Amino acid sequence: MSNYIEYNDKIAFHPGYYIKEIVDDSGLTQEDFAKRLGTTPKNLSILVRGEQSLSIDMAAKLSRLLGTTTAYWLHMQQAYDEKVADFLSQEELKKEKEVFKMIDYKYFCNNFDFPVLSRKVDEQIERVRAFLSVSSLTVLEERNLAVNYRSYKENLSRSNIINANVMTQIAINKALKTDAPKYNKKRFEKAVDYAVTQTRNHEGFFPEVKKAFEDAGVVLVVLPNLKNSGVNGATKKVDGKVMVMVNARRHYADTFWFTLFHEVGHVLNGDMGITYKDDEEDEADLFAQRILIPEEKYRAFTDDKEKYNESDIREFAESINQDPGIVLGRLMLDGKIPYTETYLSKKLRHNYSIIVA
Repeated sequence: MSNYIEYNDKIAFHPGYYIKEIVDDSGLTQEDFAKRLGTTPKNLSILVRGEQSLSIDMAAKLSRLLGTTTAYWLHMQQAYDEKVADFLSQEELKKEKEVFKMIDYKYFCNNFDFPVLSRKVDEQIERVRAFLSVSSLTVLEERNLAVNYRSYKENLSRSNIINANVMTQIAINKALKTDAPKYNKKRFEKAVDYAVTQTRNHEGFFPEVKKAFEDAGVVLVVLPNLKNSGVNGATKKVDGKVMVMVNARRHYADTFWFTLFHEVGHVLNGDMGITYKDDEEDEADLFAQRILIPEEKYRAFTDDKEKYNESDIREFAESINQDPGIVLGRLMLDGKIPYTETYLSKKLRHNYSIIVA
């Protein structure tokens, strides 16, 4: 290690650099100088090479030997440390800019009232970093930064990982700020049963379900989609509570409820992590399907049936106290109605507008 560091057109000199000059000018060997200083030649050599910070004890010895002050040497060490920290920050900012290129800053402007700050990339990075509560945006590249991926996917891109971590970090921070009791599984099961009754309450369900979940120690966070995140939802234990995040990228009521109950299934199974949009998690899928539409009634409705019209679907949905769009979504999922069926979609599927609270 050198006793000075160069970065761009600046140099930071370690106190050892100046101590070496003093030793050289004294006409003494380094060993003799060390003896006069009251330290070992090895300790002095390490200090001269810049491999160790100047201690208060060594600063005091130098001040007594050379007729300076202890503060003089400690200030020199502090000035060196501050310059090195500045060099490291500048180097880290370069790396952050590479990460930031993969994050859509407009997402924060549109949903979290960030100022536009056109062409002020450094300020944009600073705001995103502070909002996410991370020391550097580079930590977003860690595959399992905050939440484990439920299924190991080799083909996840760097952008996928970064943006998935952004969304989960936002959700976790919201959960940390939410005043809720510790997670109680029995209370949550009752809250889930209540949530099933709210699928037709399109205008007022969210505060009702959110409150019921929070009373059971589960913080529900719904976020608009962040480009390239590829996330459906995520769950994590946070400070005794459980965070459930749902990505509302499609805005359809049926996909929202299915995603929500998919994540609920994971919570009840104690399986925390991130769900990707192309994951095949049969157990959680089955939980969501069956809690929304009783399996026996669904089979009775679909057995020997080849065509489905609007009135059929509405009548069945009414019989199970369910939103008809959810029934349509299930029929599409099972391949009984093609996703290209636009007439029924327009008639039966409800769109949600996501407003981040």
